[in-house]
Amino acid sequence: MQTLNLPAATLRIRNNIGKQEIFDCIRKKFVVLTPEEWVRQHFIHYLTGHRNVPLSLIAVEASVHYHRLKKRSDILVYARDGAPCLIVECKAPEVPVTQAVFDQVAMYNRELKVPYLAVTNGITHFACHTDHVSGKIVFMKELPLYEQMLEDYDL
Repeated sequence: MQTLNLPAATLRIRNNIGKQEIFDCIRKKFVVLTPEEWVRQHFIHYLTGHRNVPLSLIAVEASVHYHRLKKRSDILVYARDGAPCLIVECKAPEVPVTQAVFDQVAMYNRELKVPYLAVTNGITHFACHTDHVSGKIVFMKELPLYEQMLEDYDL
């Protein structure tokens, strides 16, 4: 798999009947190793190892309802009270991070109303804070530490 622009991660990979699989520490099982899954697992490692997000407060492929459609967010991080506080949309490294990717995460956020959004293809990353009262969106160089996310926005 391609080297990513994320901190190195120790990930468990195995071959299973001719297919490579990677261990998902959130779902606690091996899943097919696709380029997008490679990015997702690295980003989970970044969140837990470098942003101090508790593993127990991360969901992978969490259901999000948008109008009558049922969608799945790649990574959803929760505050300790169970309120969602961060949505992460992951793409394969060869998929450019475009306006359409932002539109996808924004669509999920219309329902969830989280304060933080992130999009990544493992090479390029964007993070922003959304203020749902003013409608203001502020892009950041990187996501704040988990405790800072909770303190700054009273989650």
